[in-house]
Amino acid sequence: MPYTPEEKSRAIARLRRIRGQAEALERAIEADTDCGPLLQQIVAMRGATNGLIAEVLESHLREAFGRSDAPAKRRATIDVDTEIDRVMKIFRTYLK
Repeated sequence: MPYTPEEKSRAIARLRRIRGQAEALERAIEADTDCGPLLQQIVAMRGATNGLIAEVLESHLREAFGRSDAPAKRRATIDVDTEIDRVMKIFRTYLK
């Protein structure tokens, strides 16, 4: 999860852009827009989603593996191999 207020603000801003893109895509489909512009919008949404994934993943990795401002309790109790396996399982699902 985005941990700092700045990370949280960036993630929320990205989500709002993605929501706006999804709403625009819905309107375009309802208006029988040609496939080319629809594909462009879908690719833009995917890019925005990829950016959000990268930000959340980075935040998670920093928190899990030694971020200085992460809760000490979280850092002290983490099993590194288990956490890597958990994150990679999620990421592999995304890459399919």
